[in-house]
Amino acid sequence: MSKPQPAADLAYAHLRDLLLSGAYPGGELLSEGTVAAELGISRTPVREAFLRLEAQGFLRLYPKRGAMVTPVSPGEAMAVLQARLLMELFALDSLSTEPDEAVRAVGEDLLALAAREATEGSASPTGPILDTARDFHARLMRAGGNSVLAASHAALWDQQIRVSAASTSRPAHVAADIEEHTALARALADADRAAARDLLTRHIGAVGHRIGLAREPRLPSPC
Repeated sequence: MSKPQPAADLAYAHLRDLLLSGAYPGGELLSEGTVAAELGISRTPVREAFLRLEAQGFLRLYPKRGAMVTPVSPGEAMAVLQARLLMELFALDSLSTEPDEAVRAVGEDLLALAAREATEGSASPTGPILDTARDFHARLMRAGGNSVLAASHAALWDQQIRVSAASTSRPAHVAADIEEHTALARALADADRAAARDLLTRHIGAVGHRIGLAREPRLPSPC
């Protein structure tokens, strides 16, 4: 028999799913009392959930007033996507120096994960989809073989996920994200290194396009 979920974890999961689905737009003020009443729990676990979400950048707490949903500014979104592009291209380039069979093995692993995304995309809320997307990119980072960079990428994900949430707020966006993951994974499964690099660059650029950035995130050209 499984143990009941702790109230703070319940509140966190509830709020996170609503934030990721766009039910709480940027600038909205949330009340501990209202959330506690909705879930039938006390305010203390809701306060703990607020603190966790503040640490992840989702909320900004105001004593005795509540928590404001933090908007994602265009500047923050661009910086996050540029950091992603820099790290993930480095990982992909590192993987590309490996023998074909190693590159293909990573591609097959990512293809299986993309297939799971497709199943979740037709049946699950936004939160689980973003968790699977996180796993997809984390596996790519680990395949690059630089554990320090992979850890930095994971630490950045709390900011990434806020941007990713905005980019998967519609079913068509979710479908496009999964299609892009599948194409990238297939290129790796074919050991087509050049295609994989191009697809990764376009994939992260498409995230910027879907959230309305005026220009796509790109790395500066070497001198």
